[in-house]
Amino acid sequence: MVPRGLQFEMIRSELAEIVGDAHISTAETDRLVYATDWFWLPQMWLDRGQEPRKPDYIVRPGSAEEVSAVLKIANAYRIPVIPWGGGSGSQGGALSVFGGIILDMKRLNRVIEIDEKSLTVTAEAGINGKQLEWAVNEKGLMLPHYPASANCATLGGYLAPRGTGTISTKYGKAEDLVLRMQVVLPDGHILRTPIVPQHAAGPDFFRLFLGSEGTFGVITEATMQLDYQPEARLLRALLFDDLTQAIEAGRQIMTRRLDPFVIRLYDPRSTASRIRKILGYELQGAYMVIGFDGDPDLAALQEEKAMDIIGRFGARDLGREPGEAWWNHRYDFYYPPQSLKLPWMYGTTETVTTYDKIERLYYAEKRAVEEGFADWDIDFIGHFSHWFHWGVMVYTRFIIRNPPEDATEAVRLHNRVWNTAMTAVMNHGGMVNEHHGVGLKLSRYMQRQYGDAWPLLERIKKALDPNGIMNPGKVGFGF
Repeated sequence: MVPRGLQFEMIRSELAEIVGDAHISTAETDRLVYATDWFWLPQMWLDRGQEPRKPDYIVRPGSAEEVSAVLKIANAYRIPVIPWGGGSGSQGGALSVFGGIILDMKRLNRVIEIDEKSLTVTAEAGINGKQLEWAVNEKGLMLPHYPASANCATLGGYLAPRGTGTISTKYGKAEDLVLRMQVVLPDGHILRTPIVPQHAAGPDFFRLFLGSEGTFGVITEATMQLDYQPEARLLRALLFDDLTQAIEAGRQIMTRRLDPFVIRLYDPRSTASRIRKILGYELQGAYMVIGFDGDPDLAALQEEKAMDIIGRFGARDLGREPGEAWWNHRYDFYYPPQSLKLPWMYGTTETVTTYDKIERLYYAEKRAVEEGFADWDIDFIGHFSHWFHWGVMVYTRFIIRNPPEDATEAVRLHNRVWNTAMTAVMNHGGMVNEHHGVGLKLSRYMQRQYGDAWPLLERIKKALDPNGIMNPGKVGFGF
């Protein structure tokens, strides 16, 4: 944190010389706006009238060269730099826990090229996800990464935490769609990764920046793989009496490579609460939505084969209308008025593991959270989504409707719940996160998660960022 005074103003002047006076702010109101993202803790902290840790400067660069110049100044003065996209992250990854410079990337918002032959789009990293999608839609194409945050997230925000979209089961995560990136290293060096992501020309450093959440550098541009917009999109809903049978049906569909673009399986508690509240269906059991897209004949055949599998597990076919209703309202789960909100305490403890472990992990986490916090009448819900050939992600949530009023006590309760959940996850072969990222929230678990491999990551961080200025306190790295 830079103390106010002569040096503060001198540094401000240097930054203004790079980006222009109109693109830097030290106003108290602006600093407060950038003091929280969608992480529950800082929102609660503000709600309880507590003073948040604010950045010192908000800087809005307009090019990779300006990002480079800002990082050189930050290195000279040992000032933290926190890249900021849309501010939609839920992990505290964009919080300025040590003050410093918020590097708001949204001026880097150009579509540079749409290549209709190779089916790629190259764009600056600060472009809004929905605006990028509209641009490629005009060509009959799509960027098949549909996160719930697309209305507010940026392209760089897709990549930095290794994000996942709704249709990743067929098309892959953001990290599977990116082909090339421009990155500014902490010392200001601007580099481009190789022209294609898969090759045998030496080791692959490309993926270092995916999941690093701004701790290894700043993503300023990316080339992404596109697809044609599908001619058909076939959706239907199923209801299983038994969650175990539903998971096995999903596993068989995936391991037989039937290529659904989505499988969304809600546990019985979510079916009875979230499906009822948002879609209006009064159902008991495990609610599944499955979809196939692309060529109408191929999609229909894939669906037929999947329904043969599903039929062996005794599921009730609810038909197309409930599946299409889910698709049309899939983001309503995450936006007002249906989203979880204060004064409730809540958190999304999603994880991923292989098929042989996933069900045991789910029940172990559920049992640990429900039994450990029964006095708080805690609610634990979940759904299984983002399926792979080898495993599946489970998106679990805890909800406490009457948390402590005292801010400090609320923080302590929140962290105890997370400790309980993450211990159960790691003890049963899961990762601490699948697509929201690590940020500040999960930073303390990284050394345990990686074990003997963690010192290697620390050495990479030290080599790239010897002064520790890049997003300190996140992804397990200190200042």
